[in-house]
Amino acid sequence: MREKLRVAAYAVVVRDGQVLLARSPADGGGFEWVLPGGGMDHGEDPLDTVVRELDEETGYRVEVTGLLGLDSSRHVIRHWEGLRGPVDHHGLRIVYEGRVVGGELRNEVNGSTDMAAWHDLDAVPALTRVRLVDTALTLWRERPVNGRVTP
Repeated sequence: MREKLRVAAYAVVVRDGQVLLARSPADGGGFEWVLPGGGMDHGEDPLDTVVRELDEETGYRVEVTGLLGLDSSRHVIRHWEGLRGPVDHHGLRIVYEGRVVGGELRNEVNGSTDMAAWHDLDAVPALTRVRLVDTALTLWRERPVNGRVTP
């Protein structure tokens, strides 16, 4: 089985009781809310990745104010575009805390997301969202010393 490692960087940006999220197409149709951020380019520093991705997906310039932790996930994907057979996918996500220092909210064009929006923290549980949103918000709230959310 082919193995694939993807390292990505994301930011929890909270302002006035709201969190900044991006909307992405979901598997099987529809949409789901995701944490803004994304994959590192080869040779790119994770801090540069998160700043670049936030700008691309939301229009905001952010300052990273802290490292919240890491999220690691592994699962088998039956069909990976361009590859035959199943892929053992390991995702390592670096989660930062950030604050908006400039820019203007806008939607990404021709990217992996199609909308960016602020959501009340209390409303997040009712959203269709990926697991990383919950993990990142737990890291933000609890700030575990080991940088991991325990199941």
